[in-house]
Parts: sequence; structure tokens; C-alpha cells
Amino acid sequence: MSDAARLLRLLSLLQTPREWPGSELAERLDVTPRTVRRDIDRLRELGYPVEATMGVLGGYRLVAGKAMPPLLLDDEEAVAIAVGLRTAARQPVAGIAEASLRALAKLQQVLPPRLARRVSSLTSATASAAASFASLVDPAQLTVIAGAVHARERVRFAYVSNDGVVSKRHVEPVQLVALGRRWYLLAFDVERDDWRIFRMDRISDAVGTGARFAARDAPGGDATEYVTQKMYESAPTYRARATLRLPVDLARARLADFAGDLSALDDGSCVWHSVEDTIDYLAFRLTSLGCDFTVHEPPELVDHLRVLGERITRSVDSP
Repeated sequence: MSDAARLLRLLSLLQTPREWPGSELAERLDVTPRTVRRDIDRLRELGYPVEATMGVLGGYRLVAGKAMPPLLLDDEEAVAIAVGLRTAARQPVAGIAEASLRALAKLQQVLPPRLARRVSSLTSATASAAASFASLVDPAQLTVIAGAVHARERVRFAYVSNDGVVSKRHVEPVQLVALGRRWYLLAFDVERDDWRIFRMDRISDAVGTGARFAARDAPGGDATEYVTQKMYESAPTYRARATLRLPVDLARARLADFAGDLSALDDGSCVWHSVEDTIDYLAFRLTSLGCDFTVHEPPELVDHLRVLGERITRSVDSP
């Protein structure tokens, strides 16, 4: 075993959360205890915080340090992390969105083909609970765009507009933004010579062009604020007040992070003051609760549900 291979094997053993006696490490690596001590010192020089304790029950273990050193993953661990990151990419989490995408892009770049195929198979066969609440985004498209943002590389992709028209786009991607239940890309459209916001679930066939571009500041200096402002301008949002024929605990469980303010009326019903969102989504959440309800406000939601109910009734009554 070469010195480098032995060092990697030693690191892999130390990443198991236990304390390793020097004699056991020496036996596992087929070297002398002196060589183990020398290799431990080399790991420390590389930034791995290896702690040593003395005595009969003493040994070596990897502890938390001030910085994050590289990790070694076996095949099963790499697949599990990749699948987890791809699943999380469908459900944006505030504060870690960009970091999770960077991690996924790095991991997919070094995955051997045999593991990449396993990740794809597992992901396609796994249903996400968030699928009923938002349009699904292809994680492969997310990682292509995330890599291009990081590398300041122009990308081309197909994009479906609100009215269903497909167009080819050539952009300089500046920032991915997780807003509400969706991913958005803020980019400078090269051919239109202007800023554009793209919904990631409407992007397909994204490829990097290899052409680099100079760094651009988002309008106003903050990509998240700019995208948020534009989204609210294009789609008015409201807060709903409704009586739900559900026990308050069950309503809270079904609404999850969209629960807003819930107060019990009696054992079988409660009043819901929603968080702010679009009329379409408020109607969707109400009708997906699986219970009777009465909407008190806003009137726009009442009108929308009335029209929706008539449409559903017509579809059921049609021969």
C-alpha cells in the first residue's frame, strides 16, 4: 500500500465515530505503531483535528475543528448524500439553498458513472412529499445552472413562458433564488440586452457554453430582494381567513409550514389566518385539506373558489 493510499485508509477509519487504539490502527493498516503516529501527524498538518488520549483505554479519534476538512465517502454514503441533496433541491430551504446546490454540483462532478446511475435511478423512483405543493424542478438543470453561476459561464436553455410559448435563451446567470415554493434564476439575457427572471421548473436542456462573462451586480445590489419585489409586483398576494372543519392539531399537521395562525373553535373546527400568498395557491391549499371550510376573506378568494367550483361541477356533469 502506498503512503497516500495508507493515509486515505487511515482517514476513512478515523471518520468512523469511535476511538481507535494505536495498536488496532497499526493492525488494520499492516504497519508499525510508529508509522501510525507519523501518519496521524501528517493528517494534523493537512487540517484534520485528530485527538489522542493516553492510557490503557486511550487512542485516536477525529474531532470537530475550526474549519471543514475534506471528507472521504464510501459508495453508499456518496449515493445517500447525492440523493438527499437532489431531493432537497426540489424543496428550497431558506438560508441553505445556494450552498446545497454548490455541494450537489461538486459531488456530481466527481461521482463515478456507476454511482451516478444509481443516484438517477433512486431519485426517479422516489416520490417527494413536496410534489403536491409545487412544480418539480429537475435537479440536473439546477446543478448545471448553479455551476454556471459559480463559474460565471454563459448558458443556453429552452424556456416555457406563462402562455406556453417555448423559446431559446442565451443568458449570463447571476443568482439562483429560492423564493416560497419555487426556484428562480436571475440572469442577464444576452440577446434581449436586459435582466430577466426565469422559473427553474420551466427551464430545460440547459447547457454551459464555455464562454465566461464579467461579474454583474444584481439590480439594486440584492438578487433576492429584486426577485421578491418583481414576483409580488406580477402576482398580488393576500391573507385568507377561513373556518376549517378540522381539529386544530390536524389542521396544523396538514398545513405544515403554511399553517400561519390557527385557533380552535371546538374539538372539530378551527379558524385559520393564512400566511400571505397568491389566490391560486390559497385556493389550492384549502381544497387539498380534505375537509369542509368557509372562507370569510378576502372576497377575491371567495370569487375564485366559486368560479373554480362551477368549473369542476361542469366537468363532472359533462357527458
